[in-house]
Amino acid sequence: MENTSTTEISGHIDSVTYVNSDNGYTIAKFEGEGYSRLLTIVGNLPTVNTAQPLKLKGTWNVHPKYGEQFVVSVCISLMPVTTKGIESFLSSDVIGLRPPMAKKIVERFGAETLNIIENSSDKLKEIKGMTIKKIISLKQALNTQKDNRDTLIFLQENGVNASCASKILKLYKDKTIETVKENPYRLASDIFGIGFVTADKIAESLNVDKNSVLRAEAGILYVLDQLFNNGHVYYPFDQLIPQCKKILDIENDKIISALEKIAEEKKVVIEIINNEKAVYLTWVYNAELDVSNNLKRLLIHTENVKTFDEDFTIKWVQKELEIEFAKNQTEAVIEALKNKVMIITGGPGTGKTTIIQAIIKVYMQSGSNVALAAPTGRAAKRMTEATGYTAKTIHRLLEFTYEAGGFKRNSDNPLECDVIVIDETSMIDTILMSQLLNAIPTNAALILVGDIDQLPSVGAGNVFRDIIDSQLVKCVRLDEIFRQSKDSLIIQNAHRVNKGEFPIVTFEKEMPQDFYFFELEEPEVIVERIVSLCKERIPQKFGYHPITDIAVLTPMQKGMLGVGNLNIELQTALNPSNEDFLSGQKKFRKGDKVMQVINNYDKDIYNGDIGRINNIKAALNEITVDYDNHTVTYTYKDLDELTLAYAMSIHKSQGSEFPVVIIPIHTSHYIMLQRNLLYTAITRGKRLVVLIGSKKAISIAVKNNTPMKRFSSLNFRLKNVL
Repeated sequence: MENTSTTEISGHIDSVTYVNSDNGYTIAKFEGEGYSRLLTIVGNLPTVNTAQPLKLKGTWNVHPKYGEQFVVSVCISLMPVTTKGIESFLSSDVIGLRPPMAKKIVERFGAETLNIIENSSDKLKEIKGMTIKKIISLKQALNTQKDNRDTLIFLQENGVNASCASKILKLYKDKTIETVKENPYRLASDIFGIGFVTADKIAESLNVDKNSVLRAEAGILYVLDQLFNNGHVYYPFDQLIPQCKKILDIENDKIISALEKIAEEKKVVIEIINNEKAVYLTWVYNAELDVSNNLKRLLIHTENVKTFDEDFTIKWVQKELEIEFAKNQTEAVIEALKNKVMIITGGPGTGKTTIIQAIIKVYMQSGSNVALAAPTGRAAKRMTEATGYTAKTIHRLLEFTYEAGGFKRNSDNPLECDVIVIDETSMIDTILMSQLLNAIPTNAALILVGDIDQLPSVGAGNVFRDIIDSQLVKCVRLDEIFRQSKDSLIIQNAHRVNKGEFPIVTFEKEMPQDFYFFELEEPEVIVERIVSLCKERIPQKFGYHPITDIAVLTPMQKGMLGVGNLNIELQTALNPSNEDFLSGQKKFRKGDKVMQVINNYDKDIYNGDIGRINNIKAALNEITVDYDNHTVTYTYKDLDELTLAYAMSIHKSQGSEFPVVIIPIHTSHYIMLQRNLLYTAITRGKRLVVLIGSKKAISIAVKNNTPMKRFSSLNFRLKNVL
């Protein structure tokens, strides 16, 4: 139950239960004037001292589990009026007096202390130990506090929450009001957590003209940034204008004029690509150009390419590996030894790993220094296990340093190796590929391995496919399924889906197999079946661990069959507990399977890494998570980086492989039902894949071989590069 009418309460914070230092979300006990009990307040608050009197504006809400709460919308710091409050205020971090001195001053001047400091500060000389320097410093601190209070009130009255207001004040200091009034859209680029939409609301409250050039420029950059986050390296000019118009609601000529201005300022680049005008964010344009130029650099410098006796080499490496290559495997090995840059692509069961092993052996036998890498920690671990040679993530290969905020390895300090083999290349976006190629020495050979038919990278671009489609780089496609893989329904069905054929979904009850389909229509029933399979049926029949071995992969984030709801249902079923560690709306428990969702170079943990919570220290506001190679400690401020991982999106599963994969597929996923999505999901399963849902949804996905259009110009550049 919620009371939506705005209420004001005054008082001070008694104790803080929880605070997220990134966004200021706070849960605290509040001693309110006129209330005989402590109140629970929640909301985005600035850093406040318990001695600081506050006026809060907000609404009352009854939480189903935690009871009555006051949801804060505006937080205003007040000057204390009681002698106890004044003493605490003066000795707080806000003012900085030593407690004994604060006590002396308040004992002498009582409730008039703050008035004395502000208007009759000479009287402070009566206090032993109060020098002129200390008096001036004290008065300045009090005036600053009053100015800050006025600034925070100004910001909150203009639609900024208290936490963001504190960040703005910290950055702009005494120039805050002047800066925000002059250009509120600066907030979108200068302050993390404030985007264009928020800045636009602030601008509106400040009566900024909706047709202003500043607004149009900021809106265009915002739209381009959103399009970049949706996978586009550029966006066609003629399509960008209406996209901007939706956001800005102004005339096209004003948008075009603003676009031309930010192009002159080099914030964007406008170029003709395939006979149409393309608009890029400048830094993204430069990254794509780097990819093209670096591939050209590697391709034209062939003087250091080693020569091999092909027949002898193939016979030698086959003997070493105790296998006999198929025709296109032989071709792949030979071409990898002949070319400075080479691509190997193929689906599951076609022998990509065998080829990598062969290439490594031959090059190492010749005395070459070989480096192996993959985009994610899990992919690098798989590469290590499959080849027997140590592979690193690309970030570790390039030696990211948190202090410098970038990679040590670059064009000025290239990698020290002769051959670089990259696996799961389809996952690499334009920005990361740019950084990787910048660091590859001109004399080195580069071998890119991946599955072109999987989903493209989560980040912008379609790098792997663009390089292949350009035909600039030699590419060998492995398409023969080997005998040991032909008996696997996982492999068979992956290739059937990839060819646009309906997967084999019939099975004999008494005959164990590695691929099953359960036809169910109702989302509620599908959820119940998923929980049952994870908790009981699969562990009992096949012996797999319900948490560590089974991954539920779903097309969407939202809805009953989305990542969020499935994680809640699976956490409740597989890891029940009354001891929840709360982070905003998320609950974590000891034993939970969790995923890191951003790169944290300081902790050496990366987006997509999966681990389990092994300890919760509530008193210290800490949890520890065991990953494959190390343990990481998180505090409250870090928990936005974690999410539950009983279920995850198919996109997030890229580069990973799990013993058991369960895939809900339903017509409610219609917008996401594509062939490469289903193919990617199936190929994540190593020993057992279970599809649950409707045949109609499977059919839609199998027939839909038109992935969402991504605008990138790498293919165009590569075709025109030599």
